[in-house]
Formats: sequence, structure tokens, C-alpha cells
Amino acid sequence: MLDLVIKNGKVVDGSGLPGFVADIGIKDGVIVQIGRGQQEAAEEIDASGLVVAPGFIDPHTHFDAQLLWDGAAKPAIEHGITTIVPGNCSLSLAPLKAEHRMKLVGMFNQIEEMPHKAFAQGVEWNWQTFPEFLARIGENLDINVAQLVGHSVLRLWVMGEASMQRIANASEIESMCALLEECLCAGAIGLSTSFVDMDERLQPVPSRYADTAELDALCAILSKHNKILQVVHEFYDSDLTLARVDQLAELSLKHGINTTFSPLFVSHDNADSAQRILQRVQEHTARGARVWPQVQTRPIDISFNFAVPSLLFMRLPKWYALMRFNAPDQIIAKLQQADTRAPLIAEAQGMMSLWERLILRQVQTPENQGLVGKSLREIAELRGCDALNAMIDLSLEEGLEAHFLSADMGHNDDQLVGDLLKHPNVMVGASDGGAHILSFATYGDTGYLLGHFVRDQATMSLESAVKKITSDPANLWGLGNRGMLREGFVADITLFDEAHIDRGSEHFVQDVPGDGSRYVRDAHGVHTVVIGGAIAFDSANGYRHAHRGQIIG
Repeated sequence: MLDLVIKNGKVVDGSGLPGFVADIGIKDGVIVQIGRGQQEAAEEIDASGLVVAPGFIDPHTHFDAQLLWDGAAKPAIEHGITTIVPGNCSLSLAPLKAEHRMKLVGMFNQIEEMPHKAFAQGVEWNWQTFPEFLARIGENLDINVAQLVGHSVLRLWVMGEASMQRIANASEIESMCALLEECLCAGAIGLSTSFVDMDERLQPVPSRYADTAELDALCAILSKHNKILQVVHEFYDSDLTLARVDQLAELSLKHGINTTFSPLFVSHDNADSAQRILQRVQEHTARGARVWPQVQTRPIDISFNFAVPSLLFMRLPKWYALMRFNAPDQIIAKLQQADTRAPLIAEAQGMMSLWERLILRQVQTPENQGLVGKSLREIAELRGCDALNAMIDLSLEEGLEAHFLSADMGHNDDQLVGDLLKHPNVMVGASDGGAHILSFATYGDTGYLLGHFVRDQATMSLESAVKKITSDPANLWGLGNRGMLREGFVADITLFDEAHIDRGSEHFVQDVPGDGSRYVRDAHGVHTVVIGGAIAFDSANGYRHAHRGQIIG
């Protein structure tokens, strides 16, 4: 008898070929039969009217810490995700010596906006090495994890404070290579590095002090194990990005490795730059290099308040320093005083068009409830001031608990984004799931791809879109017998309603250790998610917590 059979669904198997109606039989976590008239099973799913696809793969997440208290990596599974890739942007939670823990927490707080309280109350630091960390997160997994090792933590382990001050010498590079090899042998799927990120002191992260000799040596180790290099490039500058693409291509050709960089954004403002970058990728692909840009499908929504540093203020040094280096009562005092408020207003005046578009999404006081949902332009008109002063005044009135929403930033042209997404050299990625929990509703990429660009815009076929989020990343990241519906493959399967799937709506949930909130998206149109042959989630009953997730290495 089979363990599970999925009947009558439209099978879109991840190959890109046309879908077909079939039943899928599962035994011991593996697909054993695909066809009609399957034998009896202990459990049956009637998939009539649904698409049956391989489980979706998310190649850019930061669930590293969340997995320690939430083996389902919520809300990933709800969106059809069966495999996540944490450890991006040069940051992983291992290998990590005890004396460097708070340094890493500071970097996660600065770069990924993950609260100190979540680490303090949700993380029991009972590992140091990479094998110990994988064993720790593997205890109660509902989702599959393909873990990257971070370049910055390799440098911290080997060089200590010097990792944030200088390039490595030959002996230190040799030690980093040996450490990377240990991580890869334990199950890491590759190395992540960053050329842009800053630490909690607003100084470059350790990986940015590496020279070309260090990166070349580490790539030689990746080559030995056939593993991938992930890079956060200088996405704010097209010329620097082109130079980085050239470097990745040379590393790929020399060492025979896959490389990927993220994020690649496209909007009205940078359409020409995005095309130049993609053209350069194509030129290197023709030479045999393997360089893959990661592109988000959805517009970016950012929610923020003045109590927490927001990436929206990164271009405003006075504002960012105010939020980063002051307690809430100090922020309030400085915003109340004319002599400290005036230079802040002067610095932010040039972004008035952005402030005017912001939506007031949440307040605490009854007096301001009637303003929720209005733009700051509308509120400013009601109050007889400009949008910037309206934002500051509302923040003061709410004790910094006024939340503002900047909706649909970037990716604001369906034609431009669609052309990018359907390009054969582009991978869907950079969701940042698990990070920016107070500001970004990070999930919804897969739903937006299948709902908006496939169903509504007809930018690409259903089959090609499914391939983009299943077999393509499985092959690029070396995930073995996953990413397709084939006999002998692991039974990671997502069932969804193609007529209703979408990115979902955003809201706050209170489930972060330390009484913290997350800004998340509900999934729309995902019916059932099977991981390792067991139902992990269905829309009627929620999570089942079968603990069938695996560490993939």
C-alpha cells in the first residue's frame, strides 16, 4: 500500500513541458508512481482542479535564527515553499566562536533588521562548529534546508578583530580554506559573500576586507566540492555591478562553479542599466561562464516606524544615526527640540515625493485612528503642514508607534519586470524570508509570479514559470533529486489553484521571541504542501508539523 496518493491533478512536473492529468503515488517519502489508477494508499488527496507541481525552492532567505524556534520557517510553507536556502549575504550562524556571537547578532540586526530580543529569547547558543549547527537546526524541521556558509563568519573565526580591519595573509587564507572545506563536508551547499553590507557600527562587514587572492582560494575549495558562490553585489551602481559580473564570470570559468548575485532590480529609473547587466551576463554565458542574477517578482512594500532603524533612511546619515544610536526616549527628545529637528528636516527635504506617498498603516491612539489608510500628503493637507512634518508629528503623538507604509517600491513596470523574469539566464529569488520582519512583507514572490505574470499578464507559460522556481534552482544549487516530479525523486510537492494564487495580503503577527511582531503575507491559492512524502500544510487545517524536512547538502 502507498503512503499517499494525489489524484486527478494537472501535473506540471518542473521540466517546462506541457502539463498533464495524472495521479502521483508516494511511498517512504519518494515518488514511486506517476500515471492513472494508482493502488490504494493510507491517505488520499483529490487534486481535481488543482495544479500539482514540485515544491517551490527559495534560494535567498535569512531563516538562520528562526529555524531554532520554528522548524517550519513560517510563512514559507504556506506559499508553497518546500526548500529554503539560508546563510546568504556573508552571514550564517556557524562556524561561530562564543566570543563572536554578539558581533554576529549586531550584523543580523543592522543588515537584516532582526531584533536583538529575538536572539536573546529565542536562541540557545549550544554550538560553535558548522556540523554542530546543522545538527541543532535539524532536530525538528518541517521544511528542507540547504544551508550556505557565510564568508564574514569564516573571517571572524580565523582572524578575529583583524577580519574587520585588513586583508588576510597567506596563512589565514589557508585556514579559511580548511574551515570552508569542513563546512562543505558537513553539508553546506556553498559560500555567500557581500560587497556592500555594513555592520552595527556602520563599518564594512568582514567579507568586504577580502582581496581577490582570498576569494580565488575559497572558490578553489568550492570547485573541489562542486558548490556555489552567492554574492550581494553593488546593486546601487550599474558600473560596479558590471565589474562584479565580470569577476564572477572569471571565477566561474577558472574554477568551474556556479555563481549567483542578488538582487537585480528593474524599474522606470534603471531600465537601461538592468538591460546592460543582463546583456553582460549573456555574453559571459556564451563563453561558458555560469552567472545567474536573482530577481524578485513582486513590488517591494516597506513598513516602518521611528523606533527601529529602517533601510529607507540609509541615504540620510543624520536620520539613520538618530534611529541606530539612540533609545526611543532620546529619539523623541531630539524630534521635539527645534535645534535638533531642523537639521533632520533639512536633510530629508529632497525626498519629499517619497514622504508624500507614504500611507499611515497603524497607530495606537484613538485620536489618530481616523487617519489610518490616508497618505501623508492627505494628512499634511488636513493639518496645514508638509508631509515630512506630519510624519514626525504623528510619530511623536504615538510614542514612535506610528507605522508608515511605502508601497510598490521598485519593480513598478510589468513589462520591464516580465521581460527580465522570463529570460533564461534569470532566476527567481532574493525573497529575504526571515529578515526585515518589521519592515518587509517578504513573501509572495511565487504567488505573484504564478498569479500576476502567468495568469493575469500572460508573460510566460505556467510550465515555464514552475520550472523557474523548481528544477532551475534545484539544478543551480545542486539539490539532487528534487525540483521535478519524477519517479525516484523526493516527494516535495505543492498543490495550488492557478485561478486564485496570488502574493497575498500583508499583516502583523505576534510570534517572535521577546514579544516581537513580524510583517508577513498570507498565502492565497496554495492548497496543500507535501514535504518528504507527508502533508506539511493544507489551507483547510494549517500546519501539520510532520517533521519531514531535511538538511540538504
